[in-house]
Amino acid sequence: MRNIRMTLAYDGTDFLGWQVQASGRTVQGEVIRALERMHRRPVKVSAAGRTDTGVHADGQVINFRTDIDSIPAAHYHVALNSYLPRDVQALCACEVDDRFHARHSATRRVYRYSWTSCSAVRPSIRRRVTRLTYRPSIARLNQLARPLLGTHDFSTFTPPSEPSEHRVREVQQVVFYPCGRLVVMQIAANAFLWRMVRSIAGTLTELDKLAAEPVEVEERLAARDHAAAGPSAPAAGLVLHRVDYD
Repeated sequence: MRNIRMTLAYDGTDFLGWQVQASGRTVQGEVIRALERMHRRPVKVSAAGRTDTGVHADGQVINFRTDIDSIPAAHYHVALNSYLPRDVQALCACEVDDRFHARHSATRRVYRYSWTSCSAVRPSIRRRVTRLTYRPSIARLNQLARPLLGTHDFSTFTPPSEPSEHRVREVQQVVFYPCGRLVVMQIAANAFLWRMVRSIAGTLTELDKLAAEPVEVEERLAARDHAAAGPSAPAAGLVLHRVDYD
């Protein structure tokens, strides 16, 4: 049995997130269905991150085990794409050590969130951006983001129903930058809590609009109370950009 690592991209608009649900369309469900058609048996699939409803991915990583010897590992994504729907595509594949696990072996996840303050949005990107009703200050947003760097308890930026008992995470990067007519936030951490990125994105843009100082972010982070966070940003602007491994 070979252990196959594969990178996926998907448009999350029409999915109820990554993880299989009792009902409704999910990315994991489509991938499992495609692999079952190839293997003619159930195939277990693990992913680096469980993206939420409406969240996209350009660099989701999965792994699964296969007993099909006729397909070279480097061509496995081509074979799988013939079974996948148009809004999910495999980008590349390779064979990895048996100990590799897409989630547990990951050392860093990188997300990007994109906004625009333009009244007209190109159709090619409209499902991947969120509109702002004001013109953001990238300099202020970067100042506001600074207190989030490092290892903290991020209870403020996740709903109380977050299943993880421990809410401490290490945020290694939060940076805002212009990309054409968009404003993009790139955030990287060893792992994220449920809806943590969307909560941070929504809180920082709210504080930017109010011309707040970084001390406001420090106080909200220290509160460890989700009631201290601003409104969460919509799912449409969020993309799982990349997953890093040793």
